[in-house]
Amino acid sequence: MTDSRSDALRPDTRAVHVPQPVVEGSRPITMPIYQTSGFTFDDPAVMADSMGRPDGAYVYGRYTNPTVRSLELAVSGLEGGAGAIATGSGMGAINTVLLALLKPGDHLIAQSSLYGGTAAMLAELAGRFGITVTHVPENDPAALRAAARPETKLVYLETISNPMTLVADLPAMCAAARELGLVSVVDNTFATAMLCRPIEHGADIVVHSTTKYLSGHTDVVGGLAVFADPALYERVWHFAIELGAAAEPFASWLVLRGLQTLALRMERHCSNARLLATRLAGHPAVAAVHWPGLESHPSYELAGKLLSGFGGVFSFDLAGGRAAGEKFMSSVRLALLAPSLGGVETLVLHPATTSHRSLSAEELERSGIGEGTVRISVGIEHPEDLWADLAQALA
Repeated sequence: MTDSRSDALRPDTRAVHVPQPVVEGSRPITMPIYQTSGFTFDDPAVMADSMGRPDGAYVYGRYTNPTVRSLELAVSGLEGGAGAIATGSGMGAINTVLLALLKPGDHLIAQSSLYGGTAAMLAELAGRFGITVTHVPENDPAALRAAARPETKLVYLETISNPMTLVADLPAMCAAARELGLVSVVDNTFATAMLCRPIEHGADIVVHSTTKYLSGHTDVVGGLAVFADPALYERVWHFAIELGAAAEPFASWLVLRGLQTLALRMERHCSNARLLATRLAGHPAVAAVHWPGLESHPSYELAGKLLSGFGGVFSFDLAGGRAAGEKFMSSVRLALLAPSLGGVETLVLHPATTSHRSLSAEELERSGIGEGTVRISVGIEHPEDLWADLAQALA
């Protein structure tokens, strides 16, 4: 297909304005990558209108893009949301939500056991903007109600906490937040919509690090926020386009590709985690295993009611403390010593000096993280190969 308007143009102009075939009579099987920073219009009024609302025509990459929108629609559909905003990282999604909904002097309530990056950001909000934080147990709605103040705006929870895998009582906590007129935000990264859908339990916003299970292949960094209410979605969207934490098309395409095998991968992650957690719990070198699928875990009963699987990440405490932890992590051969989680390969790390390094000794103790705590993100390798590796490292 050629553009008749280009027939009279000189070569240097024609090299810039290349033909763009229109796909007619068929469609691509997979979502294409729209690797463009912007879109052109025939009608100035349509362009102006598109810059003011999230459901308008595509206009600029910072607003959204067809590939990015495909990811937003896919995850919003999985979570049962009314809209979603994809971002350049998981922390980008968290910060977009917090900064859009909070102002100096506000107060928020967060569960005690949190991802280290989130905890560091809450401390930054307190120091920079005077946004104060009260921590409460993840399963205590009475403590949430008692912590509420006139200036409280938001409740922040994690479906499965990082790294101690405590399960938040989402129905009770979100109901308490709703009674108090507070927005509830739930990080569903560890569970994904395959194990839990927080909006069904009353959450207003669900955030994800798409870097983790949604992409699943350790080859992309991204984040996403899903909204239960269209008005709240539009409110945060207007802030997000000014903040500029937008996802880019190729990264979004990688997450879309990974999303297609999410259900299959989560089954294997969970079954492998069960085998390893159960065997580690009986090993003499291990003092405790923190996985909600074990009866010894404090969230065991709640997890059985709330989750359709117990997750592929857990932590365990080595009896020998930090020295034992360092020895273990330098001795694994198949598992990899690396940050992040949720990929097809098994990863281990020492939370106190990596993911939660910004926490004080008191905050680490409050979160249950010890010097000998090791976090493991269980991959999809053969479980007996994984156990053989852990066993030789423990030996």
